[in-house]
Amino acid sequence: MSEQISVVKVGGNIGARIDGVTLSGDLDSATITAINDALLAHKVIFFRGQDHLDDEGQLAFARSLGVPTIAHPTVTSRGDTILPIDSDYGRANSWHTDVTFVDRVPKASILRAVALPEYGGSTIWANTVTAYEQLPEPLKVLVDKLWAVHTNVYDYSTKTVEAGELNKNTEEYRAEFQSTYYETEHPVVRVHPETGEKALLLGHFVKRFVGFDSSESTALFDLLQKRITKLENTVRWNWQAGDLAIWDNRATEHYAVADYDDNYRRLNRITLAGDIPRSVTGEQSRVVAGDASHFSDVVDPRESQRAISV
Repeated sequence: MSEQISVVKVGGNIGARIDGVTLSGDLDSATITAINDALLAHKVIFFRGQDHLDDEGQLAFARSLGVPTIAHPTVTSRGDTILPIDSDYGRANSWHTDVTFVDRVPKASILRAVALPEYGGSTIWANTVTAYEQLPEPLKVLVDKLWAVHTNVYDYSTKTVEAGELNKNTEEYRAEFQSTYYETEHPVVRVHPETGEKALLLGHFVKRFVGFDSSESTALFDLLQKRITKLENTVRWNWQAGDLAIWDNRATEHYAVADYDDNYRRLNRITLAGDIPRSVTGEQSRVVAGDASHFSDVVDPRESQRAISV
């Protein structure tokens, strides 16, 4: 059944709301193509009123857009395919791109609201393509040749935990997250495999820059992150029951705002497999430690799109 969808921008540089579609695993190829096109154009897209979806429905819809990974490379105790983003196990209040400590950076994430706090708990996304495009030319020359080391020791959900805030759940989550060590060298500027755009690949899994010491790396990281997270380059989504968001993990960073006190918050995430990033000169990311082949296959997005159109 064909859906008559409309795309409504919610931010000048990033974000759109998709209206007129009831998400399921039975959408026709034209609707799926329109959704993927909106994702590529706007980097993060939002759907309201999807209360009918449960975990199985979310997974069926995800499979129409791509190839789901397992829930996480290391956090596997809480589900096979769906990762609960659960405030009882920590809060991801730090700018990051998902799972960049492995070589096969995911294509996209699909996040569905399950339990929301009475107030707060919004999520912010930033466009890493426009951040690159707006760099002054001398800085582009530098970052085009720059590589960064990403590791899962720099977990966004534990890095910001203050002393005294750890509980048993958080400690267990931290231990599981770091149970297998991963380290990957990624180009700081990757070429998007579907659009050809150049995007900054950073976030708080970055340990250091190749060829720079720790103090130099910190200064350079802060400079580039401030460019990415400039307010005009972001969009903030205030979650409602029935909401679902999809973001292009190859062209964004995001931040879950921990401003809901002791209230409970849970959203369920499904991740779509992606490719291995390539630099502006065509070099692929390099594995230093850890084998992520169990997490996902390396998926060529052009093959995925051909499969959708069949």
